[in-house]
Amino acid sequence: MHTDLFIGNAWRPASTGERFQVTNPATEETLAEVALGSESDVDQAVRVARTCLEGGAWRGLSARKRGALLYRAGDLLEQRAEDMARLETQQNGKPFFESKIDVAMTVETLRYYAGWADKVTGDTLPVDGPFFTYTLREPVGVVAAIVPWNFPLNLASWKFAPALAAGCTVILKPASETPLTALLMAEIMEQAGFPPGAFNVVPGSGSLTGRALVRHAGVDKVAFTGSTDVGKQIMRDAADSVKRISLELGGKSPNIIFADADIPSAVKGAQGAIFYGKGEVCAAGSRLLVEKSVHDQVMTELVARSKKLTPGDPFDAKTRLGALVSQKQQDSVMSYIAAGKKEATLVAGGNATKVNGKGYYVEATVFDDAKPGMKIVDEEIFGPVLSVLTFDGVEEGIRMANQTIYGLAAGIWTRDVKKAHTVARAIRAGTVWINTYNFYDSAAPFGGFKASGFGRDLGREALDGYTEVKTVWVAL
Repeated sequence: MHTDLFIGNAWRPASTGERFQVTNPATEETLAEVALGSESDVDQAVRVARTCLEGGAWRGLSARKRGALLYRAGDLLEQRAEDMARLETQQNGKPFFESKIDVAMTVETLRYYAGWADKVTGDTLPVDGPFFTYTLREPVGVVAAIVPWNFPLNLASWKFAPALAAGCTVILKPASETPLTALLMAEIMEQAGFPPGAFNVVPGSGSLTGRALVRHAGVDKVAFTGSTDVGKQIMRDAADSVKRISLELGGKSPNIIFADADIPSAVKGAQGAIFYGKGEVCAAGSRLLVEKSVHDQVMTELVARSKKLTPGDPFDAKTRLGALVSQKQQDSVMSYIAAGKKEATLVAGGNATKVNGKGYYVEATVFDDAKPGMKIVDEEIFGPVLSVLTFDGVEEGIRMANQTIYGLAAGIWTRDVKKAHTVARAIRAGTVWINTYNFYDSAAPFGGFKASGFGRDLGREALDGYTEVKTVWVAL
């Protein structure tokens, strides 16, 4: 297992010699000590990435050859999928079956953008006058990809795969809780044949390593997924160098069950929407809006299902609720639960727990009688905590769904096709699922409205964030 910085296809200790611990949140055991990237290390990574970008090793490489490298990386990752998934579970605490899904999607993302690499094109423009005018799409430059700990490898690929396909070079800064799969990915990228400096990994803290990347004048673009507060700070820090940024931030997503829905399917979907990934999901359906006439039926089924969802060993095949990523995150979630007990009605869960005497686990928790303005309703908890609100009629449901600073995702459950599409148009969110929840695909763009950020990951749209448009005029 590599634990040093990966800069220019070389493994290097931090210039300061500092290291930080990575802990298995399910067992509380130390997994590794990883090099902590300093400002000097960031500067070195930027210089190496810039040299690769502007030199023949990358600029001289055809788009089709860049695509071939990404295909090769996808194949190599697929061959090591079991090892990667195991490492993801060890550092994050999520059930092993979830980690295997994450790795499979990362393979898909690499292959998807491999196919796009030679299809990033400009246009010819019918301008007025005797001119031949056309546009070029050129790589934005050196990209800093700063990613969170909830889907460490998968979300990283949402940044680095389109960036590399577009011809950029990348410096990946993984979360300090979960850097190990990024470092294993670096090993795979080198094996795939990426030239030195095309893909670099500099672990460290957000306040030191991440901020050094954001403020570095040699970084052309910052692609960030994380909290809204940190996203705001990135906007401020990036302003001095007027660098490009894209932000996929927090959410407090509404999941709406109308009275005409298939209730058993809707309840099953609502459970997955909040408890998959331990609720540590940006798009988690953490606000369940239930039409008043079916409230009691929904709650009976939901509470019964939630009480059966018990925390367990992430490597047990039966486990569907793993450990939260850290003691800090467990403490944060429990503080919200304490607030919820004063505001609403606790109907399931509500306790921190351990498995085999260890780990940072929290029970699947459900609050009923929740209302806008409550802390558990308005703020992102990022844990297995669901707030249930009731509404009466479509208009009130839409109004309540939009009563949030966020706009990342939403869910709608109804048998009425017209209602489904009407509500989907009315909700201010970047992704809306109808009669399903938490599905993603490399071809489908993902990102937020309002305080959930701007820019898009995935799909053709992601490539727009890693290219600049140049217009060329030729007099005839």
